[in-house]
Amino acid sequence: MLNRRQRTGYLVLAVFIGHIILISAQVTARPGASVLEAFTFGTLAEVQRLVLSGVHGMRSLWSGYISLQSVREENVALRETVAQLELSLQQRNALAQRAHSLQQLLELRESIDLLTLGAQVIAADATPWFRTLTIDRGTSDGARQDLAVIAPTGIVGRIVGLPGPRAAKVQLLIDRNAAAGALIERTRAAGVAVGVGDGSLLHMEYVSNLEDVRIADVVVTSGTDGIYPKGFVIGTVSAVERGTDLYKAITVQPVVDFTDLEDVLIVMSDDRLAQATGLE
Repeated sequence: MLNRRQRTGYLVLAVFIGHIILISAQVTARPGASVLEAFTFGTLAEVQRLVLSGVHGMRSLWSGYISLQSVREENVALRETVAQLELSLQQRNALAQRAHSLQQLLELRESIDLLTLGAQVIAADATPWFRTLTIDRGTSDGARQDLAVIAPTGIVGRIVGLPGPRAAKVQLLIDRNAAAGALIERTRAAGVAVGVGDGSLLHMEYVSNLEDVRIADVVVTSGTDGIYPKGFVIGTVSAVERGTDLYKAITVQPVVDFTDLEDVLIVMSDDRLAQATGLE
């Protein structure tokens, strides 16, 4: 409880404040406005300014959020566009590479005096020990067993087994069971190029230790096997040593990239020349 003196003091203070307010209401700060009105207006203006600032802040925050969402959507759309362009570019590159491959094949076909049949590679055998390809030409096109298959860079292999009406299997020259009569182009030293089964190299066998064979010598077909036409490139000598017996140990790097074949030529045999004249 307040004592009398305290109550009297508070009452005096309240009366004093009341007088100040009444006087302020009567005193004008500028023509037509009292001090109280000016104070009240100023206070309310500050409150309005704070409220308006908050509203603007919320609007800015919301606009930023909307803008961010829009940017995210644009980024997604741009990523999709880039992906489509990259896919289109890959397709165009693939078509360009195919066109280049076909152009090389056409140039080879026109440069050799042999009847050939164009074929496309449609499958590859992934067996480690046997290296074969499947092409889209068969008996209905004139393909048959033991016909040679070539590419613009050199010898690919030969058709093996019984071809189907519209497909045939090609044994690659790097197959461990493959072989071709071969010559060292520079010296005409003869031998046999055989696959070694590792899928990348050949050996040239039966070349005498007395023959002159050097690294980088070009190895070509000799035509003595009755399958491969004479003079087509097989590869280059990558290693040569004097053998322990009568023959040198020669390693040959094939010129054909067997992992990147798309189109090849089948060399048609002479006895089928008349029948194959109308073939493409």
